[in-house]
Amino acid sequence: MNQSGLEHPKLERQPMEPRALKSIVLSVITIVCAITACIPLFSVLIMLLYRGGKRLSFQLFYTLPPGAFDAPGVGGFGNAIVGTAFMVGIAGLISVPFGILAAIYLAELDPHSKVSEIARFCAKTMTGLPSIIAGVFAYAVVVLVMGHYSAWAGGIALSLLMLPTVMLTAEEAIKMVPNPMREAAYGMGCTPSQSLTKVILPVAMPSIITGVVLAVARAAGETAPLLFTALFSESWLAPNNPTASLAVLIYNWSSSPYQNLIELAWAASLILVVLVFVLNIISRSIGGKTKL
Repeated sequence: MNQSGLEHPKLERQPMEPRALKSIVLSVITIVCAITACIPLFSVLIMLLYRGGKRLSFQLFYTLPPGAFDAPGVGGFGNAIVGTAFMVGIAGLISVPFGILAAIYLAELDPHSKVSEIARFCAKTMTGLPSIIAGVFAYAVVVLVMGHYSAWAGGIALSLLMLPTVMLTAEEAIKMVPNPMREAAYGMGCTPSQSLTKVILPVAMPSIITGVVLAVARAAGETAPLLFTALFSESWLAPNNPTASLAVLIYNWSSSPYQNLIELAWAASLILVVLVFVLNIISRSIGGKTKL
């Protein structure tokens, strides 16, 4: 009781109050669901570390795949690592410039036009496009025209998957640049192009790089587009010929009847997962340092 004769309100949390009870129940359900969702992830990671880690060695990175009847522990997949890097590099050279230029048009030059609305709709649709469709398209446009499978066709197929991610991420990054920065640039006498190159793009660049890294991580793990375009090879990289990649190697060797190839597929899976994991960490660290 206070001096006026009124009772002090009870500020302590009462577990059996309806709202508190509801909060406790929902929190428990959320924790259980989160743990349940993590079980498959960690079980796969543990299996990869156990089965793939047994075959990890420097030999894997610079030797060619073994023959079917070679002794266990022989061979590697250096050609697949080089092929993956080459095709992802080609995809980046295509998708990054075009994606950033498209983002500049959508965010700065003409954001409310019909063309911009159609471009955004197409980009958002392509983010959910099954990757095999990109492979079929690249097969029809590149492989059939060239007359053979190649690393170039694989890179073009992967660029179709990277482009919408780069474009939409870059557009949002440019939109996040505060308007006072634009106004300050114009107030100092900058032309629109100078404002774009000297102020807007440098400020938005960390977020743009984050989108590029995420797009690279997605492209590095794709299998279906490369089955239609680059196929596979047991030899070192020859851009105009079928080319090996880590994703297709895992797909082919995981169902092999030879134990040596199955073990190499596990090792390649571990390397690919680590690669994607590292790229995601890089993208998050770059994005976390972004201050607009």
